[in-house]
Amino acid sequence: MSIGNSPEDDRPSIGRALQQARIAAGLTVEEVSSSTRVRIPIVHAIEADDFSRCGGDVYARGHIRTLARAVSTDPEPLVSQYDAEHGGRPAPTPAAPLFEAERIRSDPRRPNWTAAMVAAIVAVIGFVGFTFFKGGDDGGATTQVAEGSTPDKSSPKPKPTKTTDPKPVPSDSAIAAAPRDKVTVKLSATTGKSWISAKDHNGRQLFDGLLLQGQSKTFQDKERVDLVLGDAGAIELFVNGKKVEDKFQPGQVERLSYTKGDPEVG
Repeated sequence: MSIGNSPEDDRPSIGRALQQARIAAGLTVEEVSSSTRVRIPIVHAIEADDFSRCGGDVYARGHIRTLARAVSTDPEPLVSQYDAEHGGRPAPTPAAPLFEAERIRSDPRRPNWTAAMVAAIVAVIGFVGFTFFKGGDDGGATTQVAEGSTPDKSSPKPKPTKTTDPKPVPSDSAIAAAPRDKVTVKLSATTGKSWISAKDHNGRQLFDGLLLQGQSKTFQDKERVDLVLGDAGAIELFVNGKKVEDKFQPGQVERLSYTKGDPEVG
């Protein structure tokens, strides 16, 4: 007696489902790569169910979601299928360890405040001792000064000097007046922390590290700013003075590029 296959056995693989949806949408691999910023070899590998080039499960889930949205298909069943085939979704981990393989950076040396305070106390004691011994050598002159006549009350009091108000420190709202001849990108961690990487148009690293909740970073370049967001759902993004209204999901990895003018999600 034969046993029929279950519906789950009949469903296509993740890569096959994405490939069929892309073909049905009338898109080429190059067009999908251009709209998602996922490199062409990685798109080919995912459609062949090879996720080894994604760099880990977090990247693989992010690529599956990105490619599914690009070909107008629901990403959640595909992500669930990926979790079922690769041991399930692991417990949430901090964003920083996911990227330790990409960067090894020693913590900057913090100032030794204890040594500075000891040095300051020694300097004060030395000054007091010097003043005491010098005063003892002057003898009567010091006494004469201490017992001098009281100042004449009729003498005019010195006028207080007018202090100028300090100039106001530019606030983050200056992003609204971003120069038109440059690309200005501001990132704010509003709902959590996220690892971010920012490069200029020459590929020079502008920032590579963890942005904690409540912190902000602003980057400028004359042509283009390239970003990688480890947890795009935690980031609020402003480009050239305009808020980018894109619904990034928590834990979603995004690779974005922005140039001058109205921002467009890369």
